[in-house]
Amino acid sequence: MTKKIRIIYISLSGNTKYFVENLSNYIETTKGLVVESLNVKDLKGETFSVDEPFVSILPTYLNGGNGIDNGEKEVLTTRLGDFIASNHNFKFCYGIVGSGNRNFNKQFCLSAEQYTKRFHFPLLDVFELRGTQSDIKRIANAIINRQEEFLKSF
Repeated sequence: MTKKIRIIYISLSGNTKYFVENLSNYIETTKGLVVESLNVKDLKGETFSVDEPFVSILPTYLNGGNGIDNGEKEVLTTRLGDFIASNHNFKFCYGIVGSGNRNFNKQFCLSAEQYTKRFHFPLLDVFELRGTQSDIKRIANAIINRQEEFLKSF
């Protein structure tokens, strides 16, 4: 079993950061794994090569429309997409977790879906806003299981 989980995410309003902190705490205390996390917002557009498997977590911010047939341009989280694309980092990303607001209907977690199409890694799960304790437990298990699968094929 892996000893470390690496999470590369972006948080602008603080909801995703809050979720990642709670998720990390849960994984460390209940699963005995070390969690390293990085908010790419803090990099101010800089990138570097990643040489270890990681999972990404991102919120959805779209530029108007309904997110399907008009207005599905992803905005604000493009730094995460740039980071994943740079230096072939996408090869080490074994999945993505999306967050959003269900009030936005079809736009809920659409950014994560767009990243799965762009980079060809799976959408592991989704949660709303800051997530719930059941989201944390479910998503922690999904991340750990997917990382184990990824490491076997790596």
